[in-house]
Amino acid sequence: MTARSRSIVSRQTGPHQDLARRVARALEHPLRKPLAAHTREAFSGARDWLERRGGAPLILDAGCGVGLSTRRLAEQAPDAAVIGVDRSADRLSRDHGRLPDNALLVRADLVDFWRLALAEGWRPVRHYLLYPNPYPKAAHLKMRWQGHPVLPVILALGGRLELRSNWRLYVEEFALAVTQATGVAAEAQPLVPGEACLTPFEQKYHASGQALWRLVVELPHAPGLVPGGALPAAGEDA
Repeated sequence: MTARSRSIVSRQTGPHQDLARRVARALEHPLRKPLAAHTREAFSGARDWLERRGGAPLILDAGCGVGLSTRRLAEQAPDAAVIGVDRSADRLSRDHGRLPDNALLVRADLVDFWRLALAEGWRPVRHYLLYPNPYPKAAHLKMRWQGHPVLPVILALGGRLELRSNWRLYVEEFALAVTQATGVAAEAQPLVPGEACLTPFEQKYHASGQALWRLVVELPHAPGLVPGGALPAAGEDA
């Protein structure tokens, strides 16, 4: 039986005309959003867990939803420490089988978690953004990660960054933002999932016959990309 899921519908026919200005603003103006107390606490626990992993390579699964992708990434990389982060306690509580010993699911605000991770000096070897909410209305550009003030923090963490979406335009916009912010060339590429899709969304879209897209780019660890004052001071997460 063929699955059915609706394709993205948007009046945008190309990259948003305001994208370059939004990226430039994020690079110039510090993000001063107060850190949520629950995220400070969650990050402290994640930091302690990571330290107990004894220097294992870090993989971040940002916006992990129900955590299936975190589980599968941990199974694929048993020598790594895989941390999945999502803001929804309900999504994280859903049962997708035993969590591998090298995986951790964390309920936290991603914007705050990313800032704390960079301030702590984390250097993920791989960083995943799997099927983020595309916010297809043109008026919502600032809610897409490429138009959000936290973009420099995402990119400054470095490592192998991989974004996946069923909306090609989202990936193309993100690629333009990466190149503008870092000078590193990036482009949208078709994605054909392997035997096991990483997320339920990927599985649903693929089964529906939708085209899937991804961006993969190697980025340097570059805290200097973030404008001054955008990161919490040392010890602020305690």
